[in-house]
Amino acid sequence: MNRATRKFHRWGAVISAVPMLLVILTGLTLQFKKQSAWIQPKTESGKPGQLALQWAEVLKATQSVDSANVASWEDIDRLDVRPGKGVIKVRCKNRWEVQLDSVTGEVLSSAYRRSDLIESLHDGSFFSDYVKLYVFSANGFILLGLWITGAWLWYLPLRSKMKKKKRLANEERR
Repeated sequence: MNRATRKFHRWGAVISAVPMLLVILTGLTLQFKKQSAWIQPKTESGKPGQLALQWAEVLKATQSVDSANVASWEDIDRLDVRPGKGVIKVRCKNRWEVQLDSVTGEVLSSAYRRSDLIESLHDGSFFSDYVKLYVFSANGFILLGLWITGAWLWYLPLRSKMKKKKRLANEERR
């Protein structure tokens, strides 16, 4: 049992090293996405009020930002509407983010958004759905096994010390 535990722990660590390093580095980076405009643009605030823009106005305002490279709705990945902040975040398929005032349509911010790329690296979907499902999921199971075997390997010396103490105590009683 102990030999198999050590063998699994050693080989599991080797197999999971590269995917786990990627998960750790991207996870640490994502911890700071709200604090770093380089990772994810800061959410600006527009004029408070009801959403007053029509869809055509949202598209036109986004098209006015050359770096967003938007010709039609096909170039837009999603809209993130924040009524409380009076802002509409337009996330383009080229990972550019344009923030619009939800009342006036004024461009509040335009910046490259790296957090989605980092998240796709973090979960493996950047490579393919196959890699995400089979490599990164398998890596998660291996890590669970590493945790279990690591806890067991940590416990073994404690168990030996407790047995030795008990044996010495019994010998002294005799």
